[in-house]
Amino acid sequence: MENRNWIDLAQDGDTGIETIRAHFQGHAYDPHWHDSYLVGVTEQGVQQFNCRRRRNVSTPGQVFLLEPGEIHDGHAPTADGFTYSMLYLDPQWVAREMHALFEDAPAGCQPSFADTLAHDPTLAHATLQAFHALHGNEVRMLRQAGIDHLLAKMTGHLHWRLRQQQDPRLPQVALRARDYLHAHLDEEIGLDDLARATGVDRFRLTRAFKAAFGLAPHAYLIQLRLARARTLLARGDTPAQVASALGFADQSHLGRWFRRAYRLTPADYRKRCSKLPD
Repeated sequence: MENRNWIDLAQDGDTGIETIRAHFQGHAYDPHWHDSYLVGVTEQGVQQFNCRRRRNVSTPGQVFLLEPGEIHDGHAPTADGFTYSMLYLDPQWVAREMHALFEDAPAGCQPSFADTLAHDPTLAHATLQAFHALHGNEVRMLRQAGIDHLLAKMTGHLHWRLRQQQDPRLPQVALRARDYLHAHLDEEIGLDDLARATGVDRFRLTRAFKAAFGLAPHAYLIQLRLARARTLLARGDTPAQVASALGFADQSHLGRWFRRAYRLTPADYRKRCSKLPD
């Protein structure tokens, strides 16, 4: 059967919100995360993905909700594949808008999704309305109304948690290693460096890290770099500049990882977000 995967991506100039409509057959993308909140609707087919240590199956009309940093993959278990529309919402923008729109939003907290999948026709409708207003570049007032309506419907699926709140179940060695990776993501980091920074041997470190975050340290570092690469490409940096800045061996090395996670080349992503030529 011929594979007919496609992706249609746009970015709203006022808010920076990315909108993606895509179709995948078979394997969609490898485990990865985003720096954004993801809110989307499965339009057609069966969308299967692993997240929060369980397998999720989204069917037409269901809303999927992912927080920044949540590792997920994508797969179509049926031959006809799946189609979805999705918005990428910047976390600082979400927190600012929620606190501006809703007086009962607690200070010092950030929104968190109660569940990964929602059976909520009103939320699905609001998500698609906001998607089409932004993706179609409707007049500003219509785009803003769509966003406000979506935020209002999202509140029924949110709870609030303290910023930077650490999960007490996670081992300190894994947390120290994660913080080290975030602080040195553009450097050539070895397991020996992480071991020295955390005070344990490489083998205990790797086991604790994978148990805590679902990825080995080297895979986590790649995801950190890819998330940062999206930001740099969207502002107009070239793939060669991004690869050099983030510690990839070269532009093709960045390209291989970027395509595996996002099914787009860095150049294509840059062009769609920045409106700049290749």
